[in-house]
Amino acid sequence: MAAGDIETYHRNGIWFNRIEGESTTLGMSFESRADAVSVGRSAAAARQVGHSVRTEEGPSADASAYERHARELIA
Repeated sequence: MAAGDIETYHRNGIWFNRIEGESTTLGMSFESRADAVSVGRSAAAARQVGHSVRTEEGPSADASAYERHARELIA
């Protein structure tokens, strides 16, 4: 991931989004992975940056579904 990309991550049962390279979260927290991913993907598309999903154990097995650059998600 490059600085400025959006990362959706899981910590202590709660999902968050953050901008890579920053320590603070982006917006609110989520109980649902799907909700956090949706918001993270939208934020990445709006900023035209990449998006990834990470669990406490490391990158998720399905991270490739989110590794496309946000410009590719804009129809």
